[in-house]
Amino acid sequence: MLPTIKSAVKAVLRSWTSYAYNHYADIRDSKRILKSVEGYKGPTATRDLRLCDEYAVEVLGHQHFAHWLYVYTAVSGRFKEGWVPENYYGSVVVPKWQGRYGRVSESRGLNAAMLQSEAFPDVLAYVNGIFFDTAYRFVSPDAVKERLFKEHERVVFKLDSSLQGKGIHFFTRESFSIDKITGLGNGLFQRAIQQHRLFTEFAKQSVATVRIFTVYQDNGEVSVRGCNLRLGSGDETHVLSRTQIRVPIHIENGAFHDVGYTAEWRETRVHPVSDVAFAGKVIPAFKACVKTVTELHKKTPYTRCIGWDVTVDREETVQLMEWNAWSAGIGFHEAMEGPCFADLGWERLRNDRGRSG
Repeated sequence: MLPTIKSAVKAVLRSWTSYAYNHYADIRDSKRILKSVEGYKGPTATRDLRLCDEYAVEVLGHQHFAHWLYVYTAVSGRFKEGWVPENYYGSVVVPKWQGRYGRVSESRGLNAAMLQSEAFPDVLAYVNGIFFDTAYRFVSPDAVKERLFKEHERVVFKLDSSLQGKGIHFFTRESFSIDKITGLGNGLFQRAIQQHRLFTEFAKQSVATVRIFTVYQDNGEVSVRGCNLRLGSGDETHVLSRTQIRVPIHIENGAFHDVGYTAEWRETRVHPVSDVAFAGKVIPAFKACVKTVTELHKKTPYTRCIGWDVTVDREETVQLMEWNAWSAGIGFHEAMEGPCFADLGWERLRNDRGRSG
């Protein structure tokens, strides 16, 4: 094959791979969600859909960004200028505002080194064949079980890059073995959290997760841009994206919105299993949660956007379960509370080649 033809083929393949990675799955998901939302809200106004199309092309640069705008519009009942589509965030904002540094959060064993916070329930890590504690001291494989279960009846093992509730394993002293861990791969051990009684009202088995999305601004300040509560919907050991119930949270005071949403974005005023209503509830120790994540974000200024997963235990102590600087989505925040990022000038990033990672 001639060099010029070979180069052209490679360029086409790269372009298709990039498109498939950044847009195909997002468009598929947005179409599914739109169908679900319109199933109970009715068709979205043609005029608003046209505004989505115009905004996607004229402001964001391509028609494929319109699909998530359709979802936001269907949920809110009207188009709002300033929205950021999920696939625009993933394909444009993340590479340029996070770059290679955004991947750091996926290496769970680096929590202690990067953030140095007692809010993490971390115990030990297993990385590249070595066990070590939160001070990065070597732990012999023969001593691992005793270290894990000396003070804890149950521990959680989270694989690096675990997403959407996948890659999470629970162990007791009886079920644990070194061979199981080495077979799973690199990851982090955390003690099992006894969550606050408010969360247990909704789902007893799985630990509720408060997702707080923060942005490190150009002036060095950290601001909270969105918050929602993720609850299990049944007997799952932990919250899974495919079955979760999400409730938007007011970032000013931690109060629940009256309406929550199923994994298919269908409205519900009560938890579908426990039948507990969302109205009138407030996240316990919410100010402490916000203070914890905003102070920690200042330790990682190179990751400009972070989705923090926190919970509150029985003693109303903030527990930081994980942080996501690469794969934290913004779609739910934008649809329920947005535009959340309109003041940041992200629409200009599509033409800014100088800040790409």
